Amino acid sequence: MSDPTRRSRLLAVKLEALARDNGGPSGGVPGDFGLGAAFIAGTEAWVLLDTDPSRGLGPAVAWALRRDATRLHVLADAATGLLARRAEAFRMPITVWCIEDRCLLPAIAEPLPVPPPLDPRHEALRADIVAGGAMPVVEHGVLAGEVFGLEVCRVVTDPVSGEPRLEVGVGAHDREAFQLLHGDRPTVEALASVVASVAALRDPMAPGHPLKRLGQERALRAHLIAEPSLIGAIEVVVAQPPFPRSNLKDPTPCVAVATMARGSVTVVCSTGVDLDVVPYACDARRATGVVDCVVVVPTRDLLPVQHAINESLLHPIELVALDVLGRNAP
Repeated sequence: MSDPTRRSRLLAVKLEALARDNGGPSGGVPGDFGLGAAFIAGTEAWVLLDTDPSRGLGPAVAWALRRDATRLHVLADAATGLLARRAEAFRMPITVWCIEDRCLLPAIAEPLPVPPPLDPRHEALRADIVAGGAMPVVEHGVLAGEVFGLEVCRVVTDPVSGEPRLEVGVGAHDREAFQLLHGDRPTVEALASVVASVAALRDPMAPGHPLKRLGQERALRAHLIAEPSLIGAIEVVVAQPPFPRSNLKDPTPCVAVATMARGSVTVVCSTGVDLDVVPYACDARRATGVVDCVVVVPTRDLLPVQHAINESLLHPIELVALDVLGRNAP
């Protein structure tokens, strides 16, 4: 038996035992669930999230909906406060359980983290980002500069002097290497050089390049900022996401706020088939304070199951498919 198969069976046994020992059903019809294990007992779905629970509610809801479940139990040993908060947005009763040894405890919905304010000394370097040709973006206390959605610089605090400085490069390692090689160049001049190089590679009409694969969701947002009419908006501006991004490599939805004829709208951009983008969008509109919400994805990445997840919300959002990234695909 291969290791993945063995682990899958062990997780299925674990889920059944946790449910049975804590007042749930003693058996059910198991089904494949790539992020852990799941079974259906009558009209109740039980799902154990083992892989990245914070991104698992959407897939769990999709699994339950495919089996016509009317109630969902979600078990996890991490991110249960986040899951409980997102579960509140659905019409289907969803109970999130926190695994403690062999016991299940009801999870309590936790509030969104409050973004730290931007250091005023960092804000003073915004003009250098603009002068270098990048678009300033503030997220959770961090001021960075982007080109077609790719971060090319970031304001940091020097660990020795305690003074702010603008570092140029794509990602932490690139910024460090750039400083070692070009530390004597004026920052704005160095940034302008990087911006020119990256812009040529990230341009929608440019041929494929590894840098075009990074931050595709942010490239989509950049399209909307440049052409807000693509979603019927008058203006689209960057907004802070509900959580800070962990790195530049892993795809993570990004957020904007659009001004439309009907008023302000939260915009969530995502690429790749993301079954958790709808629950994420529920957090995004909490973060912006703008309930009206639109999720924008490339046409190839919008599936019927995402519509089903969305329609199960108490207050559904709008799902919009665009082909603009077809010009920007690697």
